[in-house]
Amino acid sequence: MAGLQLSGLASGFDWKSLVEQLMSVEQVRVTRLEKEQATNTAQSSALSTLGTKITALTAAADALKDVSVFSSRKVSSATTDSTWTLSASAGSASGSYRIAVSKLATASRLNGTSDIAGPLNTSDDVSGLTLANLRTGAAPTAGTFTVNGQKVTVATTDSLQGVFDAISTATAGDVTATYDHTTDKVTFTSASNSTITLGAANDTSNLLRVLKLANNGGDTVTSSGALGALKTSGALDAAGLRTAINSGDNTFSINGVSISYNAATDSLSTVLKRINASTAGVTASYDSALDRVVLANNTTGDLGLTVSEAAGGLLGALGLTGGTLARGQNAEFSIDGGATLTSTGNTLDETATGIAGLSVKVDSETTQTITVAADTDTMQTKIKSFIDAFNSVQSYVDDKTKVTSANGKVTTSVLSANREVQAWADQLRSTAFAAVSGLSGTIKRLEHLGIDFDGTSSQLEIADEEKLTAALRDKPADVEAFFQTSSTGFVAQLTTLLDRMSTSNDGQQERLTKSNSNLDKQIEDVQRQLDAEKERLTSSFVAMESAQAKIQQQSSAITNAFFSSSSSK
Repeated sequence: MAGLQLSGLASGFDWKSLVEQLMSVEQVRVTRLEKEQATNTAQSSALSTLGTKITALTAAADALKDVSVFSSRKVSSATTDSTWTLSASAGSASGSYRIAVSKLATASRLNGTSDIAGPLNTSDDVSGLTLANLRTGAAPTAGTFTVNGQKVTVATTDSLQGVFDAISTATAGDVTATYDHTTDKVTFTSASNSTITLGAANDTSNLLRVLKLANNGGDTVTSSGALGALKTSGALDAAGLRTAINSGDNTFSINGVSISYNAATDSLSTVLKRINASTAGVTASYDSALDRVVLANNTTGDLGLTVSEAAGGLLGALGLTGGTLARGQNAEFSIDGGATLTSTGNTLDETATGIAGLSVKVDSETTQTITVAADTDTMQTKIKSFIDAFNSVQSYVDDKTKVTSANGKVTTSVLSANREVQAWADQLRSTAFAAVSGLSGTIKRLEHLGIDFDGTSSQLEIADEEKLTAALRDKPADVEAFFQTSSTGFVAQLTTLLDRMSTSNDGQQERLTKSNSNLDKQIEDVQRQLDAEKERLTSSFVAMESAQAKIQQQSSAITNAFFSSSSSK
């Protein structure tokens, strides 16, 4: 019977084509449902995009409610290329101030005594002292230097005495070099009493500078200062201090803050870092050129800086207990020619100037005129962002609800039949046109800010830029009241409308989604019915073909039997 699936094999009737035609007609039911579903999907997508634009407009409107927007200030100096740092907080009083700075604030400094390091050597014999191990302010480098026009080549492995010998050899014995451990200085002497000339432009070693030797026009040149310097790395008790310190754990204090150290394990660098990281409020440093330690308050102004020695003796060895305190000074200034005012810092804030919200960080003793004004640029940026977001919603609604006609043919858009969405555009326009009641200022509608609709369109524009700028500059409080008055202000009215629109938009999308789910079920049910109908028709025609085939077989058998009987007679 499998062969009977071939349409009309027995009957000669193409029943399969008939079944397909019948099913095609019935399939219209599914197509209609799918078309309805596609329409729902397109509408839902359009509403989703619209919802995003409504959200953006809400955010842009909310930005106009920021309390700092219309009270924001900008501050400038009339001095070209001013290096003063200026700022003004929101709500600062507008105005100009002539600030004359006569003194800058400085920090108190405790300068330790110089020459706290011991000499390079404990005797005048420097034959065992190599350049690599010299405890000088800078490390000597290998290379050449010049004495009386003669090049002297040195390596860091050379002893200091070896260098002295090389100088004598290079100058044919005329220049001799010696070291005096009592003064910790090197002296060059000319045997011929000739002027000693040191250095050349092409010298590659820094040894002359390290030894603090410079031309003086005479026949004797001596180091300008003691040569010994402290080793900043390595243990304190081996740092080369001129004054011995106690070994082991010890302490000292700066500005009442205790600092601990161990002379056998801590280096000078470690101790200085520990001071700087403490709450003493100072910065400690070592000046190798002057061979001294300096403490400086981190805060400017005429403030104290105290040190207290303990049994360890480190502060004394560093020259700090006998150092010189250079007291810091307060900044001194006047405003608009008034009395002299003072500030411990160079940032002249409200506490120093009495001008609320204004901060001026000065770095020069000059006179500058500072102007505080409304920050109209920031205000306009917020307003323009709002206009852009408003126009985006309106243009999208216009596009998705428009109906056009050309040559007698009417074309609709995806939301043309959505009366509620169409109404939103009108409601937005009405809200933008409306005046805010209950305001005492002169700004009561967008038009008063130079903002209006572009002709007969639904698009807002800044029609009068100068009018907007003037309102923001001269009447920021009125503008703020227009936008920000609670409940009745422009933003409050608009966001109330936008909230309704957003809620309705979400509801419409939800209904469309639910409708599509129902349509899915309907399509499934109809398709199942059509499949069953097709199966029933197919089975009926197959049965017909089967019956037809049997009849044909029986007829053929009778005919064959008849002819067989006739031929036998």
